[in-house]
Amino acid sequence: MEVRMDLAQIRISDTHENQLIVLRERDGERVLPIVIGTNEAQSIDRRLKGHQQARPMTHDLLANVIDTLSAELEKIVINDLKHHTFYAKLVIRQNGRVVEVDSRPSDAIALGVAGEVPIYVEEHVLRAATN
Repeated sequence: MEVRMDLAQIRISDTHENQLIVLRERDGERVLPIVIGTNEAQSIDRRLKGHQQARPMTHDLLANVIDTLSAELEKIVINDLKHHTFYAKLVIRQNGRVVEVDSRPSDAIALGVAGEVPIYVEEHVLRAATN
């Protein structure tokens, strides 16, 4: 079962290499903190705020590719947790066909946040991470 989550917080530190995003259960109390890299955190923050760069950055490029192929990023699903590493997939719809692409959660969120793409976490991942 997939649980709908919202991006609740981005914590960017100038003094630490690892940054943090926090997802909050939409219809509940649970939160899911995920440690990410500085570049990914800055990309999420930039895309969330709508800041444009002179040339497309990596996540902008992927969004442009999806758009150019007349496809839509339907949802992001954080679908596994192995050895303290989260796994995600992009669920992309193109001409009625659904394609799932393996992704790091931080990249998936950076890609989807500008378009307010829904974020889901598999129940078993949420249970494992919050226990």
